[in-house]
Amino acid sequence: MYGNLRNIAIIAHVDHGKTTLVDALLRQSKTELKGELREANLIMDSNELEKERGITIFSKNASVIWRGIKINIIDTPGHADFGGEVERVLTMADGCLLLVDAQEGPMPQTRFVLKQALKMKHKIIVIINKIDKQNSRVDFVLNRVFDLFVELGADEETAFFPVVYACAKEGKAGLSSDISTMKNIEPVFEAILKHVPPPSGNVQKPLQMLVSNITYDTHKGRIAIGKIYNGALSAGQEVVQITHDGERKKITITSVSEFVGLEKIDVKESVAGDIVAISGIADITIGETIADVKTPVALLVLKVEEPTIKMTFSVNSSPFAGKEGKFKTSRQIRERLFKELETDVALRVEDSPSGNPASQDASLAESKQVNQGGWIVSGRGELHLAILIERLRREGYEFQVARPQVITKTVDGQLQTPFEQVFIEVPEQFSGVVMQKMGARHGELADMKTEANTTFFKFIIASSELFGYRSEFITDTKGLGIIDTLFLEYRPQNPNSLTRGHGSLVVHESGVTKTYGLINAQERGIIFVDSGKPVYKGQVIGKNSRAEDIRVNVCREKHLTNMRSKGEDVATRLAATMQMGLEDALEYIDDTELVEVTPQNIRIRKIILDELEERRKRVGQ
Repeated sequence: MYGNLRNIAIIAHVDHGKTTLVDALLRQSKTELKGELREANLIMDSNELEKERGITIFSKNASVIWRGIKINIIDTPGHADFGGEVERVLTMADGCLLLVDAQEGPMPQTRFVLKQALKMKHKIIVIINKIDKQNSRVDFVLNRVFDLFVELGADEETAFFPVVYACAKEGKAGLSSDISTMKNIEPVFEAILKHVPPPSGNVQKPLQMLVSNITYDTHKGRIAIGKIYNGALSAGQEVVQITHDGERKKITITSVSEFVGLEKIDVKESVAGDIVAISGIADITIGETIADVKTPVALLVLKVEEPTIKMTFSVNSSPFAGKEGKFKTSRQIRERLFKELETDVALRVEDSPSGNPASQDASLAESKQVNQGGWIVSGRGELHLAILIERLRREGYEFQVARPQVITKTVDGQLQTPFEQVFIEVPEQFSGVVMQKMGARHGELADMKTEANTTFFKFIIASSELFGYRSEFITDTKGLGIIDTLFLEYRPQNPNSLTRGHGSLVVHESGVTKTYGLINAQERGIIFVDSGKPVYKGQVIGKNSRAEDIRVNVCREKHLTNMRSKGEDVATRLAATMQMGLEDALEYIDDTELVEVTPQNIRIRKIILDELEERRKRVGQ
């Protein structure tokens, strides 16, 4: 009954070509696309942030028909920080395409996603992509993939995986690595039909559907996406919604849609094995079961790995508060953060114990006085939380965030902190500086080897010691190094943690930055703001080359004299400023600073803006 259906997920490391391969599958299966998508590249990366960063952040569904067989395709994120997306969407699949770059081979994030797929006993087809690269090394990569399967405990049948070679960019694939013999992407379709089993399930059994994703439609409201494990589902059918707490509610499904290409098309009925989108349940959340009315049986609740990083979000309390954002009150920010929990299962949000902002007056006048309270937002990593912050600011939200903190646990009376595996690949000439910097951060060298003038490192390091290293690493390796991290386990931390080796240049008085004032300040270190920008007292406008903070007057102007003009010999001497993006700012700040986030600007500020008040507090401690 289910022989004419396949459900596959495409998994890989960031930038190994998942989304490009899905494009080729959609186009060559003659799938009908909307006008604006017909000419577009990377059809599945529709989100603005995904296009900018060139990575997949949100999982997406599509389907193609190949020789009368419907293939549901799930495009998954490749970064471990979005592992919550990966873990839940894999529940909808029966097999996986593991995409590996023909030059880079399996990377740390490949290990993470593959581990999840093997845990679910999915059939894996390996696709070695980008074989047209000048430095491709197909045999080496194939051996590395096999080693990875064995290392992750794959059984004999799974370890001897089918292999397809591809150049997804050109829409070609083959069973040998000779690109001249490739004509189209057909070998990928053939491998799917041959090796991926049809979905299990029985249409005669009572209905069971697991909700794995949530989207929203302006006409239909909340839409739940998931796989029907047993039974059938039709529009107008009465079903039972089983919540996480085991509560059972009778509701009526208003519509059932299946994926046809990239579209959701309404159908009268859908049966076991298919992936569908249903509407009519206002409070449905990820991980809940839709079951039969007469014999409701819950499916296993989705379990996602716990967050390891947390940050405190709060209402913007700077002198510029309320000037640049559309949504800036505590009520608006709180509602938006808790709304995110509906679609992101790896995220946690709770009111800060220092005060419940929800109870505060939402007026802007009062919110400016709020220095306490806020919300503790926990996620899988810095990138996970940085993407959330970036999305909020693009939606018009204004707020401030504190320095990322690791989430600790007490095990057998001992405080433990998360540790990560760090995989580094650098030209051999930079291996010394990498060893030096990781040594200063108490990184434990687990493995090191050099091949063809490239050095590969594997370190084990506390997550807290790793904060701020990425930007240093890019500078140290002149942009030629690759660094990836993967959560390892909780361990007791070295008590001698790393302290920041530099201070900040802090604005002495509010005003507008002047070239003359910035020239004097740049002698102290690196400047973050350009001339002519409004700044406020207590704002951080640069990095001091020494360990302490220094207050600087960057609004100072050169006075006109009868000897020379006001701007003479000034502009030529102002060095280029260092523009701080969101992730740069989050890496830079320490426990005395905050990042002010608005739709127009990212600013760094001191928590206590006034210098005298800061000193008094320090003396009082």
